Parts: sequence; structure tokens; C-alpha cells
Amino acid sequence: MFENPSPDRRAANEVKAPFVALDSGSRLRIAVCVNEFPALSETFVLNQITGLLDLGHDVTIFASGPRYEAGVHQDVMRYRLWERLQYREMPRSRVSRLVSAPAILLRGRSGPQRSFKALNPFRYGREATSLNMLYWADRLSQHAPFDIIHCHFGIIGRQVAWLREIGAISGKLVTTFHGVDMSSCLDQNPALYQHLFEHGDLFMPVSDYWRHRLIAHGCDADRISIHRMGIDTARFPFRLSRRRLGDPIAILTVGRLIDKKGIEFGLRAVAQLAKRGIQLRYDIVGDGPLRSALEMLAITLGIADNVRFHGAKTHDEVVRHMQRSDILLAPSVTDDQGEQEGIPVTIMEAMATGLCVISSFHSGISELVEDGVSGLLLPERDVDGIARAMLTLSTAPEQGQKLAIAARHKVMAGYNIDDLNRQLESHYRTLIAGCC
Repeated sequence: MFENPSPDRRAANEVKAPFVALDSGSRLRIAVCVNEFPALSETFVLNQITGLLDLGHDVTIFASGPRYEAGVHQDVMRYRLWERLQYREMPRSRVSRLVSAPAILLRGRSGPQRSFKALNPFRYGREATSLNMLYWADRLSQHAPFDIIHCHFGIIGRQVAWLREIGAISGKLVTTFHGVDMSSCLDQNPALYQHLFEHGDLFMPVSDYWRHRLIAHGCDADRISIHRMGIDTARFPFRLSRRRLGDPIAILTVGRLIDKKGIEFGLRAVAQLAKRGIQLRYDIVGDGPLRSALEMLAITLGIADNVRFHGAKTHDEVVRHMQRSDILLAPSVTDDQGEQEGIPVTIMEAMATGLCVISSFHSGISELVEDGVSGLLLPERDVDGIARAMLTLSTAPEQGQKLAIAARHKVMAGYNIDDLNRQLESHYRTLIAGCC
């Protein structure tokens, strides 16, 4: 799955040299725990990992497995991250897991006491009965203690808190909360993170919106620090749209084709513009379970000739799509299960590139996009409002340019990944020093 890039491609992709360690004496051993890795849509995780490597730290990545996708982000190859990657390696079949379990217990790499603790169904419920805890304890036991264990998404933090409890891993436990782990998960089980809240060391929601929700669910406010996701702004050259009044307008949506992305409402708004004779192109980049339904909706709405579904693309391909578009449309919604976004990194990338952003008053998006200043925001599912916003930008290109310039300044000031990774390092050191 992982291939080394050719020398020519590697040279072309290098924006900055990795592994610039200036003070090896201050190097931290960091475990980054995620569900799937690599995952094209989770560049926010990748940006943190490569940033920590650039700062000279030793990073090990733990994941249940890869996300099976058509491409792999160039930084996975460029930083040779597969050499730092550890998978749980648990068989999918329950029978196969049970057959292999005695050998794990006899091997005892995690120690007999830890292994048997991992099987306690009264303490760990399904995590024990599924043997997930046992397989993770066996994998983690092969690695020395860490200074920091950084978990992305609360569900992963919850699992790792239990693994640390049985002694399978050690280090200060940091959990980043993004969106789905704070919305539908907690709606379904309000006590889901009780143990994590009691035993975690630092909680890092990506927005103030999620900070308030953490506190409402019992998390100690003194152990919460907002830490936003960011982007490498150097990879997004700023380019104001050269579109003139009367030229076709190029609209772009990037994301997984799932309910909370709200793409259905984008299509319906585009159909309104097309019926009014507005010349437009709507590119949708991403894949997911709703692709067939959305393609059929485009046909039903009579805009199949205006809309192109490109499927999942690499990060470089996404950037190229942004460079030839005028508007990023991100009509996020709360889905029927209550699932919400965090602050989509795609919006940051579009703002850095020079696109005008149309999005919704959803989750923490308004903390990034200021309505009427650095983008346009509408209520969720407001098809008429989305159509009016696109029409405004279509007929007033100069207004779009003002929004785009303000958006670039916003991202540069608060969402530059290099600045954020240095802040993250500072959080780690404060935590280790016992000052947090």
C-alpha cells in the first residue's frame, strides 16, 4: 500500500525539509492514537504528526488499521510514516480472535496480570468481550513508556484511558475532541466519557463550542484547553478569483459524501441558480455512502450536466480543484442521529487559497468564518439562502474578493499549523512539568 515516491516526484513535493531536530535533549516520546491511519480526510491528524516530527520529537502512531482509499497523502510517504505505524492486528472474525487469544495470554508480552485485566467484562464491557483490550494490550506492551499519549477523538481517548489503567501504556493522556465524538455519541450515552474525564490529563476541543459541551457533561474546566486544527499555509498560494461579471461561476464542495456534509442542500441551491440561467459548474470531491443517491438527485434536479462527482482525491488534487474554483460550498448540517462537524479543515484550506466560502451556522464554523466579513453563513438546510449567497457572489465579484482577502488574513493569524504545533508542544511540556 505504501510506496516510496520517485525522486522527481519527491523533490517536487518537498515544501520544507522534515526532521529538523535542534535540541535532541528535549525530545519527547509521543504516542498518537487514532482509529484509522492513514485517512485522506483527516489531514488534521497528519499535520500534527509531521509538525511534531519537524520539531524533533519521536512519534509512534497507533491505529486499528488503515482506511482503504484510492490514494495516500504525500506526507505519509515523505516522512516514511509507515515505519512509525503500529496496527492492532486483531482478526475480524470473532472465532479467529478466540483461537489466537490463548497464544497471546501464554506469550504474556503485556504481563499475565495486565492480560487478564484486559478480559474483565464487568469493568470494560464490550471492549473486553470483543478482545479489543487484549489485542491492544499485547501490541502496546512492545513499546517503551511515552511522555505523551495523544488521542484523536473521545472514543479513542476512552479506550486508551482503560489501557493505561491496566498498565498497557503509560504517559500523560491528552484527548482532542473534534465533532462526532461530542455530538451523536454523547446524545446516545451522556456518561460515555465519565472514566476519561476522571483520569485524562488534558482535554483539547477544537472549538469553544465543544469546550462548553465538555464542561456541561462534567469535564473539569481546568483541564480543558481549546486547540484548533490548522493547515500548512505555505501549501496554499493565495489567488484571488479572476472571474468577471458574466463569466461562469465555479463552485466546489470537498468532503465525505455523508449526511452531515449537507451536499443535498448544495445541489438543490445549485439547481435554483441553473434555472435562473446562471452559468455554473459544481465540482464535488469526495466519496461515501451517499454518492449514488446524490448523483441521482442531480439527475432529478436537471443539473447533471453542471455537476461532476470526482470521488476521493489526494491532497494535491484537492488543492488543484481549489485553485480553479471561485466558491467553496460547505453546507454542513446536524444529521438525523445528531452528528455534527468540528471546524472542517477544508474550509481553512479554501480560505487560505482565496475562495469565497459559503457555509452554515453549524458547530464551531462561525468561530472560523465571520458572516459577511470572511465568508457567508446561512442557517442549516437553508436552500434559498444558499442560492441567494451564490447569486450575490456571482453578480458582485468585487464583494467576493473582499471576503477572500479577509479570509486569508483570518487563517494566517489563527490557523497556521506551524504556530499551532509549537503551541501544542508547549502544552505537552507544561503538562509533563506538572503545571497543568
